[in-house]
Amino acid sequence: MESNNSGRRGFLKKALIATGGIILAPNFISCSSDDENFEKDYDETQLSNINFNEGIASFDPSSSSVIIWTRYATANSEIIWEVATDVNFETILRTGKITTEASRDFTIAVELTELDANQKLYYRFINSEDNAISDVGETITLPVDASEIKLAVCSCSNYQAGLFNAYDAMANSNADIIVHLGDYFYEYGAGGYGATAENAFLGRQHEPASEILSLDDYRTRYKQYRSDKSLQLAHQKKPFICVWDDHEIANDTYKDGAENHDEATEGDFQTRKQYALQAYSEFLPFSRLSEDANDIIYRTINLGNLVNLIMLDTRVIGRDKQLNITDYYSATGLDAVAFQTALSDTSRSLLGTEQMNWVVNQLQGNTAKWQVLGQQVLMGNMYIPAELLLAFGSPNFAETLTELVTIKSRMLAQDPTLTTAEITRVLAAIPYNLDAWDGYPVDREIIYNALNGKKIVTLAGDTHNAWHNILLAQDGTEVGVELATPSVSSPGFETYLGETTPEIIASFEYAMTTLVDGLKYFNASKRGYLMVTFTSSDVISEWRYVDTILSESYTATVGHTISFS
Repeated sequence: MESNNSGRRGFLKKALIATGGIILAPNFISCSSDDENFEKDYDETQLSNINFNEGIASFDPSSSSVIIWTRYATANSEIIWEVATDVNFETILRTGKITTEASRDFTIAVELTELDANQKLYYRFINSEDNAISDVGETITLPVDASEIKLAVCSCSNYQAGLFNAYDAMANSNADIIVHLGDYFYEYGAGGYGATAENAFLGRQHEPASEILSLDDYRTRYKQYRSDKSLQLAHQKKPFICVWDDHEIANDTYKDGAENHDEATEGDFQTRKQYALQAYSEFLPFSRLSEDANDIIYRTINLGNLVNLIMLDTRVIGRDKQLNITDYYSATGLDAVAFQTALSDTSRSLLGTEQMNWVVNQLQGNTAKWQVLGQQVLMGNMYIPAELLLAFGSPNFAETLTELVTIKSRMLAQDPTLTTAEITRVLAAIPYNLDAWDGYPVDREIIYNALNGKKIVTLAGDTHNAWHNILLAQDGTEVGVELATPSVSSPGFETYLGETTPEIIASFEYAMTTLVDGLKYFNASKRGYLMVTFTSSDVISEWRYVDTILSESYTATVGHTISFS
């Protein structure tokens, strides 16, 4: 660390992280010694709310620290930041000055350390030369020993798919923290994924209009999303804990490439990834695992000694390329042996060796009541009959689905008249999504084996739909519960079902919970978020839905609730 004296305030600034070719924007570190000698050098009556166009935000709260953030519209401006214990800023807790830099697109992230626990804090930013002031942000430090923690969990916000009413609902909820599990934005160009004739009237076409590839492209897309008033309100009212998924880079990213990246026309993937992760760190700062970390976002956050929140990177740091089920089909059908051999290959990984060793140590060494994995993709076994997977999107899909559900229901009722052929139709099951943990079962089993009797709670996003899974090891042992959030705005399964009457959607949801062992709840069509309340005795999970993303007038309701201990 090096001293970065700004005149009346001294800071510690983390050195620029450039190991391994990845550069992440540093956080400025503020210690308790910054509390001294506060003196205002501006006239508060002359300040206007201008130039802080992307709002303010806070990130990664703990019992002694939190990160506050903003971006200023004018280059090389000296920005005053203030933190207070009251909304009127009569009791200034800490303050300082920072000069914005083009190297980080004029964003500012101040990591406040050595704070007292269990505080409600208010913060703001000021440019005295321009007489500009930001909105007032609200954030917290956590209690050392919490009796309750409420997390609003979300993912998959697509600007051109619809309004961010779910963010507005979270901002106005009683959540302590918003946990964002990735796909904070989408990389596609205007008119691409998410844009439809139905939502065109909203005028939310992506900027820039092309698919984003350069550093400036990624920064422009973040600025567009952060211009959204509902997202700004959520950041203003709640601290976020974030992790990236694939669309912050490109669809179906893995460590060496992505489905939505063509090196012949779009250049070197590693360069694109560098741009994407640098822009991410500028707009969504996070506490670092270590000062020499490069592209490492995985980390643990202790939530009041009640929840050990283990944020994983299932996308960038260690993921090998996804399997493609079509590679194992021929004119004679599925080569099940070859597919199973590839699936169980111990050299393929989702997390990578370093992250896997780290997460095993975290799970085995922590004594918090709740061990919670905050990560991107579904962990539960989502095996469906191969016959159904092949029929998806075809004219006979509904008929095939009905037949298979009928057979499975008879199996559950132990119908003695079932034929071997009928049973085989249901039991010949394969994972429907090889981009999820189902495509990396070796890594999943390593984590399950590391639990040694502990139970985990897994939070997941990515699919745009709501799920509740019972997590089962290969030997059938129950090892935990998975809670998956619907999307903020990205379209879900309903877009693939053809005619989407409520009856058709309900039938599909029933079919999935019947056919998939361990799947207890599934919602195929609604947008919203997940509210999870942890106490010392139990967990309550509420799937909360907004009734529209096409109008600012919306209603948020609880669609489903479960509890477990």
